[in-house]
Amino acid sequence: MGLTKSNIRLITSLQQKKYRQKHKLFIGEGIKVVRELLASNLKVNRIYCTDNTFNFVQGELVTIISEGELRKISNLKTPNKVLALFEIPKYDLPMISGFTVALDGINDPGNLGTIIRLCDWFGVDNLICSTDTVDCYNAKVVQATMGSIIRTHIYYTDLIMFLKNTKLPKYIADMNGENIYTSDLPPEAILIMGNEANGISKGVRAIVEKQLTIPKFGDLREIESLNVATATAVFLSEFRRR
Repeated sequence: MGLTKSNIRLITSLQQKKYRQKHKLFIGEGIKVVRELLASNLKVNRIYCTDNTFNFVQGELVTIISEGELRKISNLKTPNKVLALFEIPKYDLPMISGFTVALDGINDPGNLGTIIRLCDWFGVDNLICSTDTVDCYNAKVVQATMGSIIRTHIYYTDLIMFLKNTKLPKYIADMNGENIYTSDLPPEAILIMGNEANGISKGVRAIVEKQLTIPKFGDLREIESLNVATATAVFLSEFRRR
């Protein structure tokens, strides 16, 4: 049986967070992303594919569809052969140790996806997100992670309460902070990155004293700030280099 109207309704509804939460499902698209997700301990719900690439998956979970049908359900401008539905895993927030990244109100799916990839690259096991950070199972976020979402534990929680309850040193990324290149950086800490437009929220700023910045080289350069994902890459590189 091919793609049904109820299939289409379900898949398109998953573009919204409330329906992802209701059905406990998220979308992965493209050969590379779906292969990565299948190789993890995630449970696959259904695979829609235009050929037999995924014939190694249990037969009743795979539906062969046409390219036209794939375009109806895809979030991509150029769909890449396959769209799959996976069950959203549930993680209980553990006692955090080691080096950790926390996000305070990140809005852009591309930024979050890139930050998840950076955490994977730099060996950051846990990513703590404020409740107003974009959903990591947003299809654009999943796509931007290129599979790294399965290797990073992502938690949504009351960020202020979390920060108050941890004894790890906490650092805010801030334009007026101490030079990252000359600061004494501990191996175990929490790096907090703020909202793209407004930076760190007042509530978080009130409880975290240590501030770090990436210095700008050249007085005549008019750029005001770095993209949050780009800045995260620089901070992670410097923390790990030490």
